[in-house]
Amino acid sequence: MPLLPEIPSPLLESSAIALEWPRLREHIASRAVSPLGRAWTLALEPTTDLGWIDAQQSRTAELRGFLARGGSFDFHGLFDPTPLLDKARVEGSALEALEILSLLNVVERVAAWRNLLSPSEAQRAMGPSISKLTDPLLEYDLAGLLRMLRGKIEPDGSLSDDASPALRGIRKAMERQHRAIEDSLRRAARRLRDDGASQEDVITVRGERFVIPVKAEFKRKVAGVIHGSSGSGQTVFIEPLETIEQNNELVRLLDEEQAEIHRILVAMTRALAEHAGPLHLGACILAEVESHWVRARFAQDLDCARPSFGAGLSLKYARHPLLELRMRSEGARPVPLSLALEPDARQLIISGPNTGGKTVGLKTTGLLALMAQAGLPVPADEAVLPLFHQIFADIGDAQSIERNLSSFSAHVVNVDHISRHATPDSLVLLDELGSATDPEEGAALAVAVAQHFLDLRAWTCITTHLTSLKVYAASHAGVLNAAVGFNQQTLAPTYELRLGVPGASAGLNIAERLGMQPEIVAAARAQMTSQQADIGAFLDQLHEQISAATAERVMLKHKTQQLEKEKLRLETEGRAEQKARTKELEIKLTGLLEDFDEQLRESVKLIADKTVAAKIARDSALRMSRAKREFSEQFNSTVLAHNTGADRNDPVAKAREPKPIKPGDLVHLKSMGRPARVERAIDANTFEVSIGQMKMRIPRSDIAEVETVKVATPLEAARRRGNVTIQTSQNPDYLASEINVIGRTAQEAREEVERYLDQVFLAGLPRIRIVHGTGMGVLRRTLRDWLKSHPHVANVTEPSHNEGGQGATLVELRQ
Repeated sequence: MPLLPEIPSPLLESSAIALEWPRLREHIASRAVSPLGRAWTLALEPTTDLGWIDAQQSRTAELRGFLARGGSFDFHGLFDPTPLLDKARVEGSALEALEILSLLNVVERVAAWRNLLSPSEAQRAMGPSISKLTDPLLEYDLAGLLRMLRGKIEPDGSLSDDASPALRGIRKAMERQHRAIEDSLRRAARRLRDDGASQEDVITVRGERFVIPVKAEFKRKVAGVIHGSSGSGQTVFIEPLETIEQNNELVRLLDEEQAEIHRILVAMTRALAEHAGPLHLGACILAEVESHWVRARFAQDLDCARPSFGAGLSLKYARHPLLELRMRSEGARPVPLSLALEPDARQLIISGPNTGGKTVGLKTTGLLALMAQAGLPVPADEAVLPLFHQIFADIGDAQSIERNLSSFSAHVVNVDHISRHATPDSLVLLDELGSATDPEEGAALAVAVAQHFLDLRAWTCITTHLTSLKVYAASHAGVLNAAVGFNQQTLAPTYELRLGVPGASAGLNIAERLGMQPEIVAAARAQMTSQQADIGAFLDQLHEQISAATAERVMLKHKTQQLEKEKLRLETEGRAEQKARTKELEIKLTGLLEDFDEQLRESVKLIADKTVAAKIARDSALRMSRAKREFSEQFNSTVLAHNTGADRNDPVAKAREPKPIKPGDLVHLKSMGRPARVERAIDANTFEVSIGQMKMRIPRSDIAEVETVKVATPLEAARRRGNVTIQTSQNPDYLASEINVIGRTAQEAREEVERYLDQVFLAGLPRIRIVHGTGMGVLRRTLRDWLKSHPHVANVTEPSHNEGGQGATLVELRQ
């Protein structure tokens, strides 16, 4: 794996210098902290390989997400380890301690990244693209190498005592030997000082031997070996005889220390050589990762978007990155650029005032195309670009003294080169086409060049002040006019690009704004032909109208948003008020019903015959319960119809002659404007219907439309099979879906319900209700236990309070 990117299928022509691609690349690379990340970023080039571009964009996007979640990683200490690893591979070689220490930094960074992208952490920390990049590294374990190298080398390059037990032992022995020599020399120095042979009690080192300074005239009185003298010659350095053997032992220990250090360095070097493959692989991976890291930080800082590639060219609120960086440093922001070209309209003619942003528009378009195809996010809200094979740009003053070319000649040479090599997959950017020569000849040449690229179907953006090019754009299919804005009040450009209209150059207005003498400007206006003045005035008026329309559109949008907010607020308040009033009305009506119920019970108590009173009380309780349920259903349906507006001006709620209605049919309710399913027929003119979970009773007159749902009942199915004769005592079309067994014994109720179940099952009713009353609960328990094991029954449930609660049982029948 290479340390620098291998760019597949790079662009044959990119106009990188003219579009300032090297400057931008250098800025992004300067954010890297390691030379590897910087070099990788500086090697980026635009390509036509969509797979490579997508991989680069995905990796940058994943790291951008990691940064947004607060992720971090330290790339300090990374460098190209190849030379040191090649040196380590030499048999028996030993790297210097500082060289090993620098490689240790690389090992630590590679191991830290590997741990961050371990299988348990990879998907959570990063994304699939970065994980795929790192996958080859996961098979190597660097923990053993780290244990061997960490803490063994000091920052100054010396080995610590922890490098090996043998080294620790040698250094302890050296410390003891040092102390013994110092004690012996101090005793000798004190004797010499007392004898006047030495001026002070000092011990020093000469040639790795411990010595004491002695006056030159006393050197023959001291037994020992002279190891030199001072510069003046008045002092000699003598190793006393009693310490010679001790110094010899110290020298031997020093030799042992150096031998052990060499052995340790050889072992470390061998370990690094054994791991050279994963270390080189890790350095290559981290070089690319850091490049994506700095691109992600750049994208965060400039609010960049990931570009996509398609059939058209569309930039929304795009900014030139270098211009934005400079303006941000000055506390300002550039005006964003938006443009769009379609496959059948690939040419854009941009006109307008000087210093209005035409050239910046060209450079922004070209530079963002280079960034997108080099795998970088682009500073825009949205960017859709074709995949360009060449990007040509003729921008700025290209005169060359060395080549004896004037400005016009240099432009002609460049345009000729572009016209010979451009293809339909090229982006061509031409600044001030046809300028720097006679206006009429320049205009004719500019129109001819534009026509050439139009016929070629190359993607082309041209800036101009020439009226001929503006007319050409307006009169040719596949060409769009565009204008940079100009404020007539301030006589200053607005830098906004408007598609669909040409722009006035406003050269005299700008000269006036820049302070040119008024009489010169007035004289210049007098020189203009009436046609030129009329065209300029028309374009000025057109742009004023566009500005006014834009401002009005923004104002209307704002007012519309305010109206929507106010409407939502009023609807919310209205619903809350309506809900409160409905609740209040429901409470009052419930109270009236309870008062009526209480009065009814008091009236029953006045009846002298207890038997008759009990019967009346039971019947009245049943009828009161039924009345409450029906009232609740009608109240709910009325409230729902009012809330949904179904009771007002509903075209469906018109009187129609309904068809015969059966359980299971779908009906449309006039009062609610909604469909409902018929559950059962109460009588010929009253039906129970369901809307979702809500059930209610409705009169036949409320039914506007009937959709018959034909379901074969068991009775019909049996008759269709033939040779089967079945007779029932009742017409199944008018069979009630409710049976009342109040007052029956358990055995009587069971027999009556069993006959009823056979009838409704044959009739195909989906569900029935059995009214058994509350009482002591014996009848309820007996019937429910028996029903749960009945072959016709699918489910047994207790209805809601409005449908009888514990005094009734709902039975779902098998179909």
